[in-house]
Amino acid sequence: MGRPIALVTGASSGFGAGFARRFAAEGYDLVLVARREDRLRALADELAGLGATGHVLPADLSTPDGIAGLLTQLSEQRLRIDALVNNAGFGTYGIFVEQDPARIAEEIAVNVTALTMLTRALLPQLLAAPAGILLNVSSTASYQPGPNISVYAATKAYVRFLTEAIWQESKGTPLRVLNIAPGPSQTEFFAVAGSDAFNVGQQITTEDVVSLAFSELAKGAKRPSRIVGRGNAFQAMAARFAPTKLTLSVADKQLGRE
Repeated sequence: MGRPIALVTGASSGFGAGFARRFAAEGYDLVLVARREDRLRALADELAGLGATGHVLPADLSTPDGIAGLLTQLSEQRLRIDALVNNAGFGTYGIFVEQDPARIAEEIAVNVTALTMLTRALLPQLLAAPAGILLNVSSTASYQPGPNISVYAATKAYVRFLTEAIWQESKGTPLRVLNIAPGPSQTEFFAVAGSDAFNVGQQITTEDVVSLAFSELAKGAKRPSRIVGRGNAFQAMAARFAPTKLTLSVADKQLGRE
């Protein structure tokens, strides 16, 4: 029987690369997905030192052709997926009316459409695996509306709600489903967003995110969602129970418009 295979999107840096390394250490081979092929190949070479095969499948997940092409490659190479980590995503900063419509469409395509379609396409395989894993990366932004990061926060709320629904639907199966919600961290996220104005909350590391996710998975993912960092968890929970008007005002001040 071969080694299990984990597919990680956004594997070229940050959390994605961290998850790939941890899965390799846990005895998995990897399917590495991102746009930057050179980085994926460098990571595959690194994982080989851990005894893992890294299948490099570059893809632009912001396009329907990119998603379809990835699924075609998986089929043609007969790669059956045991664990799916939907990590690819990015944020944009600014007043909604001033944001580039094309960039908004790309953000929704990567954060929502690609995650949804990959999950739907691969979920039968994950359910059939002896110990399948579906791990979706959202954000602490998924717990409240985000003025000036309106699209990003909305997409991450979608990720959280979708994952939690699948968690419930999968109860009674071997599949472990988890939504992991990081707070701000020192990755390339803010450079891509074009601002660090929403670098708000308890700072966490890639290792914090990976360790908490694997700790929850080892326990059977008894809870559908986990927030990384106690301070971030407190802030997110407070936002959920405070009046919406208040949370919007506080968020607006934190994100630099007042």
